[in-house]
Amino acid sequence: MVLFGGRSAEHDISKISASHVLRAVDLARYEVVPIGITKDGTWLLAQEAADLIEQGRADELPDSLKIDGPELQPFEILTGSTEEAPTVVLPILHGPNGEDGTVQGLLEMAQVPYVGAGVLGSAVAMDKAMAKTVLEAAGIAQPRWAAVRVTELENGQELAATLLAELGETIFVKPANMGSSIGITKAHGSEQLLAALELAFEYDEIAVVEEAVVARELEVAVLGNRSPRASVVGEIIPAAEFYDYEDKYADGTAQSVIPAQISPAASEELRELAVRTFSALRAEGMARVDVFLEEGTAEQPGRGFLVNEINTIPGFTPISMYPMLWQATALSYPNLIDELVLLAIERHAQRAQHRTDVSERGAAKQT
Repeated sequence: MVLFGGRSAEHDISKISASHVLRAVDLARYEVVPIGITKDGTWLLAQEAADLIEQGRADELPDSLKIDGPELQPFEILTGSTEEAPTVVLPILHGPNGEDGTVQGLLEMAQVPYVGAGVLGSAVAMDKAMAKTVLEAAGIAQPRWAAVRVTELENGQELAATLLAELGETIFVKPANMGSSIGITKAHGSEQLLAALELAFEYDEIAVVEEAVVARELEVAVLGNRSPRASVVGEIIPAAEFYDYEDKYADGTAQSVIPAQISPAASEELRELAVRTFSALRAEGMARVDVFLEEGTAEQPGRGFLVNEINTIPGFTPISMYPMLWQATALSYPNLIDELVLLAIERHAQRAQHRTDVSERGAAKQT
């Protein structure tokens, strides 16, 4: 079952990602059910996509899938599998109400295997402020940052002065719970900072404010559960002032360099850092880890690798780094999907082994 769309500003990106996943799925191995979630939260069968898949014409799917079929009741379809045809859910849902643990909680309650991080890993990774707090506790280097609540705008000028003094005159402002560079602004000075916060608060009640780092933008794909492994390293070279939404999806002018031109030793260090980040944030199945490389100068040496963020449901469009990084690591798109499905089944089986009663040993300790 491929879930896409969703109640998020990243709804349209999700539809594009899902179309490419459906084209890559091995129809000889899976009975594929495409289900779209509308912006108001209604679950519908993607009828056009389902018909093309049934006819063996998945390669004719449009880049952006329609959510156009009959309405479905989530629990009825999630619990309708049999031993002969067990269900595995692949949630291609970016942003809130899909990548933040909400859908994952529904799938846990339905006792259905699903691809990607669980409830906790999804929720923590989605909230940039919480993710940075956890990474800080784990001793993982990051750019300097601060979290701002919407109520703090009541003292806007004082807030802006404090943030600029702590983080520098040029800073980035992001909604805490959003992806695809939506709602992100590069701000210069107090006036632009306050306007950037207003924009971020249109998407979330908490914003993350970060220092502007002059650095290379590197990305690593991670795959696995208890023993995650990292792909080769890729580099993004933005065409815009920073890697924004237009640069990612509309203009398509950003360059992806795979593998990144860094030394073998630096590559190995970064791949290990990506796995550490993945594990610290309780990610599972898949994630893309984005890292800055601040090289500095002879007069002022850089800080090296600084983790920017993690994405637990990375994009799967033709220009998305996650599938491209694995293709460069000798794992094809169809085989990547196969491995993600197997990891979902493996994780579900492992969790099913946990006891739901009180053991004699546990009871003895409580008396």
